[in-house]
Amino acid sequence: MLTVYSNQLSGNCYKVRLLLTQLGIPFKVVEVDVVKGEQRTPEYKAKNPNAKVPMVEMENGEFLPESGAILYYFAQNTPLWPLDPLSQTRVLQWMFFEQYSHEPFIAVARFWVHYLKAEEKYKEQLVEKRKGGNRALAVMDGHLRDRSYFVGERYSIADIALYAYTHVAPDGGISLEPYPAIGEWMKRVEAQPRHIPITQPC
Repeated sequence: MLTVYSNQLSGNCYKVRLLLTQLGIPFKVVEVDVVKGEQRTPEYKAKNPNAKVPMVEMENGEFLPESGAILYYFAQNTPLWPLDPLSQTRVLQWMFFEQYSHEPFIAVARFWVHYLKAEEKYKEQLVEKRKGGNRALAVMDGHLRDRSYFVGERYSIADIALYAYTHVAPDGGISLEPYPAIGEWMKRVEAQPRHIPITQPC
């Protein structure tokens, strides 16, 4: 059975748990407390020198880190990964967007406010993080105004990647109310078979 090194409230870890659950792939979770730095222990770094979660330990002993790479690996030959090269590239386009233009703002704001309870400490930095988060959400909302999903009118790992931190953006003080198309898209994502909330233990 697969082992997923995860943190319950991490959006990046949630992507992996959601994908595996929706694909019906059995896995067990090893919870890693990132606030306490458990991902930086010598034992963990021997498995993943980059000292981050999520990471999947395969049944053959291989270790696969990085949420986007994990999504790509397990989505192959499933309906969550399109068949034609252009659509595949579009999925990757949105996954790269999430990691470069979305996650560094929305996830970090959430970490400071929701995890560390340090909104006052990071008050000035949060202004820029929230500005960047809203910029990313505006791009997404514009794209979704005449689409059901991000690529090819079908649910894919692009939607999983973007949903993970988008739906908890309010935890970092970034409202989703100005983005009605995102709101409707999130309902469609949450209606997918075997959807699980980020708080659901696995």
